[in-house]
Amino acid sequence: MEHYFSILEQTIKRDWDRPALCNYKGETISYGKMAENIEKFHLFFQEAGIKKGQKIALSAKNTARWANTFLAINTYEAVVVPILSDFTPEAIGHLTDHSEARILFTDKEIWEKIDKAAMPNVIAVVDNSDYTLLFAANDTVKAAFDNIDANFNKKFPMGFSRDNVCYPKDNAKDLSIINYTSGTTSAPKGVMLRYEGFTAMVDYAYRHIYVDDEDDIVSMLPMGHIYGLAFEFVYPLCYGCTIHYLGKTPSPTLLLKAMKDVKPYMVCTVPLVMEKVYKSSIKPVISKWYMKILLALPGIGKVIYRKIGQKLEEAFGGKVRNFIMGGAALNPEVEKVFRKIGIRYTVGYGMTEASPLLAYADASIYAPGSCGQAVDCAEVKIDSEDPEHIAGEILAKGLNICSGYFNNPEASANAFTEDGYLRTGDLGIMDKDRNIFIKGRCKTMILSANGQNIYPEELEAVINNQNYVAESVVVDRAGALIALVYLDADAIKKDKLDQEAVSDIPEQIRHNVNRVFPKYSQISKVEVVLAPFEKTPKMSIKRFMYK
Repeated sequence: MEHYFSILEQTIKRDWDRPALCNYKGETISYGKMAENIEKFHLFFQEAGIKKGQKIALSAKNTARWANTFLAINTYEAVVVPILSDFTPEAIGHLTDHSEARILFTDKEIWEKIDKAAMPNVIAVVDNSDYTLLFAANDTVKAAFDNIDANFNKKFPMGFSRDNVCYPKDNAKDLSIINYTSGTTSAPKGVMLRYEGFTAMVDYAYRHIYVDDEDDIVSMLPMGHIYGLAFEFVYPLCYGCTIHYLGKTPSPTLLLKAMKDVKPYMVCTVPLVMEKVYKSSIKPVISKWYMKILLALPGIGKVIYRKIGQKLEEAFGGKVRNFIMGGAALNPEVEKVFRKIGIRYTVGYGMTEASPLLAYADASIYAPGSCGQAVDCAEVKIDSEDPEHIAGEILAKGLNICSGYFNNPEASANAFTEDGYLRTGDLGIMDKDRNIFIKGRCKTMILSANGQNIYPEELEAVINNQNYVAESVVVDRAGALIALVYLDADAIKKDKLDQEAVSDIPEQIRHNVNRVFPKYSQISKVEVVLAPFEKTPKMSIKRFMYK
């Protein structure tokens, strides 16, 4: 398996003058300029005394420079510590210190809010937006930064060219990244990922999701999270794709404008986004009484559904070969309509600890309701006496699986079985074609009084289909199932519901949902919450916050 540094190196040399990293409507960095920036930071790290294996933290907005900085740290063989910039300043300071980072790349406005005393081991802080020095612990570090250009010109008196690009490839087993998760059931943990893990991901992705130097992609997922880092940046860049960064979570209008301008070959997102597209743009159309009649007619219905699909594809630029969703299950009602309108969608499955992929299938072979087929770069199995019919914990072992959690031996020990399989914490079944169907989280499964397994996620999928529901969480209170529901204020306003009608919504939800499920898994009460549920970067609800 070819190291991703080797692939990146070849691509840089081939595509030297082509755009590599772009801020939408802003700065563009060519492959050659990207390589030059990487080399300059290597000289800074070296002069500042940073050794291979030491840590450098990166907590800044999603931009072309974020990506360039990541590669500079990564190819220097320092350990990159990506930290989400929307964490609190206190959390950023704490995680920078916990990771033992020696340098922090961040944005000036974040740095101004961080307690400097919380990071005593940091010797330098660099503003990632303009590459200026914000802090130096001593004169040696300051001189190392101030003399970057002079040292660069001294090393390359004839100029920096393709021939000077060379990255290490003998580090497969070495620690490459510490990625702090923000889980649905716990506090953040520093997942330790090796170079071979990313090599396995880049190799797998290219074999299953082809990309080349004619392609572009819009990056809208947080780079501090492994999903966006791997699939909207490292893998496509290695094969010559141009990455376009939106900088922050865009409004729907800005996102669709960027999609039309860039015309991406792939859209990586989470089901919540596509479900919102369905609820706001598709469901209102197909729910009209006359549309229901037309859609029921075999020939006409098929034509109408395809037209809807074509309009959706055009809204995303018209060149999307794959809509890839991950992080949660896709709502069954939404999935049913997506198949009818003919868009090429698929749902994958993974986690930070797997760099991140554990299951994927091309849209042409994707099994509805699944999260794809087990990847071939890992051994994935179900801990069950009958994996095809009885749900068990999903276990995995392979090159892409993490080495454990940084400075957390207890969590590391608990994360693996005695024979070395990662405990994902997810419950699922696997059919004969190795399609994985997620049933829920081990920690969220509810055992009923008569011994039946209840998966809150299955109840929530039905609840979320009800009128005026934006999102929900089902919890167990003293043996009773309670649905916490956040209502869709825009839908309520659009339909001009009065206060009495709104107050009737919870009971209507309970009645409609209970008609679908057996008695042991019926909802006892629906409670309305007044704010959206707190979520992780991949938009999973932080369940541990709701009881």
